[in-house]
Amino acid sequence: MAKFYGPIGYAEMVETRPGVWDEKITEHMYFGDLTRNTRRLQSTETLNDDINIANEISIVADPFANENFHAMRYVGFMGAKWKISNVEVQYPRLILTVGGVYNEQASETT
Repeated sequence: MAKFYGPIGYAEMVETRPGVWDEKITEHMYFGDLTRNTRRLQSTETLNDDINIANEISIVADPFANENFHAMRYVGFMGAKWKISNVEVQYPRLILTVGGVYNEQASETT
């Protein structure tokens, strides 16, 4: 089982102007294990196929992660940010299933 250390992005809704809300991404670093490491090609109508990974990463959750697992958006893995498609709570760990590449908006990250 491979070891993991990397950022996880959490989305928080903040009011940028009166009546206008936007997602602000905050990153937290976590340790864990890579429990499944697979990839798949997804054929689409576009010129190039989409690359998706179907990895599972088991992180040791801190109180912030346990209380905000619903706000997780991406995990940094192998130099890219990947969408978190599923989070399974197995206290004291969270099992993250990741999918396609995360497309960032033009919002700030901290």
